[in-house]
Amino acid sequence: MASTQEFIATGRRKTSVARIRMLPGSGKIDINGRSFEDYFPTAPLQNAVLQPLQTAKLVNAYDLWINASGGGATGQAGAVRLAISRALVQVDSNLRSALKSEGLLRRDPRMKERKKSGQPGARKRFQFSKR
Repeated sequence: MASTQEFIATGRRKTSVARIRMLPGSGKIDINGRSFEDYFPTAPLQNAVLQPLQTAKLVNAYDLWINASGGGATGQAGAVRLAISRALVQVDSNLRSALKSEGLLRRDPRMKERKKSGQPGARKRFQFSKR
């Protein structure tokens, strides 16, 4: 069933995971069964997702089916961006240098710091009372 024209990649950001299926087509982007504009309603999130395609100048060249889960909208947009970048490198390895110079192939390692015991949060301390 899987043809040689299908490219599959995974991207992660914070606690979000995005799995992507990319096929040559007309530029249709489908995220969790919804349209791209519906799923990411704000322009900054839409621009983040489209950045790898714009860098590679392949905006309307591929149809994308994306399954995004975990985290919030910003984390999912970052995960989708990384997944698209990795899929584009599978399509054409010559795009790697352009995507890498834009920082699109780097997995953002920043995660939420865990809460410590004896404190109300990760860094915050309970109020000190001298008397």
